[in-house]
Amino acid sequence: MQHLLYQPLLLNGNKYLQQKWDKASYEMHLRKVKSAKPTIDTTAPKTYGHLALKMKKQKFEEQSMSKIQRENNMLLEKISHIMRTTGRIDNRNDYEKKSLCREMQQQELLRITQENQLILLRLTQCQPHYSVKDWHEDWLKTIKLMESIARYPRRVSD
Repeated sequence: MQHLLYQPLLLNGNKYLQQKWDKASYEMHLRKVKSAKPTIDTTAPKTYGHLALKMKKQKFEEQSMSKIQRENNMLLEKISHIMRTTGRIDNRNDYEKKSLCREMQQQELLRITQENQLILLRLTQCQPHYSVKDWHEDWLKTIKLMESIARYPRRVSD
């Protein structure tokens, strides 16, 4: 079925031939588009082997790696020697650090602890000032007042 707005490429009285020729010309157009060569060269540039290798840089890296490896071996040997032997010098400083105000700090801490104990004792011994019974009576009065001024009083279900 052809589209209603189909415009033929070649005018002809026979619709079948007209459609056949249009289809053939369209397929030829697709083949030409696929085989068309681009006007811009998008291929990668040539790579030259002698520029990519850089022998001087490679030699320098090998030398630096061998130097680092040699230094690492020397350090490892020194560390293993230290671990195997006890060493000649014992320079550990075994003494307690002295604080100039240590006694004052301890006295202050003791005083604060005693004050906290007294406050805790006073808090546990004091009686509450609020009475739950008074609160309940107050609430009942409030409910009565609300019912007396309400436009639509609630029914109390007992």
